Amino acid sequence: MADPVPGTGRYLLGLDAGNTVIKAVLFDLEGRQIAMSAMDGQSSRPAPGFVERDLDELWANARQVIRDCLREADIRADQIAAIGCAGHGNGLYLVDGAGRALLGIQSLDTRAADMAASLADQGARLHALCLQKPWPAQTPTLLAWVKRYRPDIYAQSATLMMSKDFINFRLTGERTGDISDMSGAGLLRMPECSYDAGLMALYGLEDAMHLLPRLVDPAEIAGHVSPEAAAQTGLAVGTPVVGGYFDVISSALGAGSVRAGQASIIAGSWGINQIFSDIPAQNPDVFMVAGFGKGRFVNIESSATSAASLEWYVREFLERGGHHDDPFGWSNARIAGLTPAADDPFFHPFLYGSGQGAAFRAGFYGIAGWHGEPHLLRALYEGVMFEHRRHIGVLLAAGLSLNEATLAGGGSRSPIWPQMFADGLNLPVTVAEARETGALGAAIGAGIGAGIFADYEDGAARMTRSAAQYTPDPRLVPHYDQRYRRYLDLTDRMRGFWQAG
Repeated sequence: MADPVPGTGRYLLGLDAGNTVIKAVLFDLEGRQIAMSAMDGQSSRPAPGFVERDLDELWANARQVIRDCLREADIRADQIAAIGCAGHGNGLYLVDGAGRALLGIQSLDTRAADMAASLADQGARLHALCLQKPWPAQTPTLLAWVKRYRPDIYAQSATLMMSKDFINFRLTGERTGDISDMSGAGLLRMPECSYDAGLMALYGLEDAMHLLPRLVDPAEIAGHVSPEAAAQTGLAVGTPVVGGYFDVISSALGAGSVRAGQASIIAGSWGINQIFSDIPAQNPDVFMVAGFGKGRFVNIESSATSAASLEWYVREFLERGGHHDDPFGWSNARIAGLTPAADDPFFHPFLYGSGQGAAFRAGFYGIAGWHGEPHLLRALYEGVMFEHRRHIGVLLAAGLSLNEATLAGGGSRSPIWPQMFADGLNLPVTVAEARETGALGAAIGAGIGAGIFADYEDGAARMTRSAAQYTPDPRLVPHYDQRYRRYLDLTDRMRGFWQAG
C-alpha cells in the first residue's frame, strides 16, 4: 500500500517509448496514475521505405517528459522506488564505443524487404532456433542490411539496442537488452532465451556477437540512475532501473494479463493478439514468440488491420469540413441504433496491407440501397474484429489454450467494440481501467525488481483493475460465426482480383 502521509509515499515510474510519442507516467503502489507527461517525436524519411529517428532527440524528449511528470506530481525524486521502461520492438538502434548514437531505424521501416527475401531460404532453420522468420523491420534483418549497404556504420558500431534500451543506457550508462525485446526481435535461441552464435550466423552476422548488449530479465535491475542523468532529468541518483519490456508485452501486463491461457488484444493502429503460455508455440504459422521470464512466454500475431481503419474513415469522411466535434463518439452512437442483420455489408480492413499477401486491399462489399452510413461503420467495426479473430485462430491452431481476454488500445474505449469482440470471439472480455497500460506494465516490472511485488501475479493483482467486463450474448454468437465464415470465404475469393491488380 502507498504511504498515506503526503510527501512520504513510494511510487513507480513507467516510461513508454513508441515509434513517435514518449510518455512518463507515475503510479502509486496500487496502480493509480499520479501524473503523466507525453511528447511527440519526429521521424525522418531520407529515402523511400526509410523511417528513422534522431536518438539525441529521443533522449531529449525522455528527459523533458520525466521532468514534467515529476513537476506535475510534486513529489521528491527519492520517493520513486524504481523505474521501468517499455518501447516499441524491433527496428535498430546503434551506438559507438563512446556511446554516441550512430543510427536509429524505427519498426515502420521497410528498407530491408529485399534482405528479408534473401534470407527466406534460411527461414525454416531460423524458425527452429528463434521461433521467427525474417521480415523487413526485424532487428537482425536490418543489421544484415547495414552490414551490406552501410559498412561504415557497421564498422563503427559497438552496441545494438532497442528503443527503450537506449533510454536505459542514457539513464544508467549500462548497455543492456532484455529478453522480451531480444526474443521478440528474433535474436535469442528459444525457449532458452539466450544468445546463440549459430543463430547469428544464419543471418550472416557471425561477426556481430560483440554488438549484443548484456542480456537481463525485464524485471531485473539493470542499472541505477547516474549523476549525469539525475542532473538532466530531476531523478534521484541511484534510483534502480529495470531491464524493461517489449511494449506489447508491457501493455498486456498493464491490462492485467499475465497467466497462461490469458489473451491480450490491443485494438490500436496495429492489431496485437497475444496468448500467454508456459511453453512457447513452435508453429511456423505464428508470427512471433517472446519470453519475459522463466516459463513465461507470449505468442503474438499482429497486423496493421485494427483501429487504424476507423481512424482513416474519420479522417477522410467525418472530419472533412469539421462536420463532427466528436467523430468517434458520433460513430459509436450511429452503430448503437442498429440491429445486426444477416445481410449487413462486409468490410476488409486491409488499408495498410496484410501479412497474408502484399496485394491485399480494403473494401466494402454487399451494400444495398437500404444500407446507410451506420451500416458501413458497423461493417468496419466487424471487419476489424474478424481480423483479430483470424489472428487468434492462428494461435489456437498452434495448440495454445485460451479462456479469457483483456482488450486495450483505442478500440477498447468504444462502447460498441468490446461487446462485439466478446460476441464474435465467444469469450469473456475485460477492459482495463488504466489507459496507459504500456507504462503501467513497465512500472509493475519495476516494482518486482525493487522487491515491492513478489511476482507478476502479485504486481498485477495490486496494480491493475478492470473498468468493464463483457460476456458473450448467446443470441449473437451464431450470427457472428456464420458471418465470419462468409468473411473468410470473401477473402479467398478476392485474392485473385487483388493479385491481378
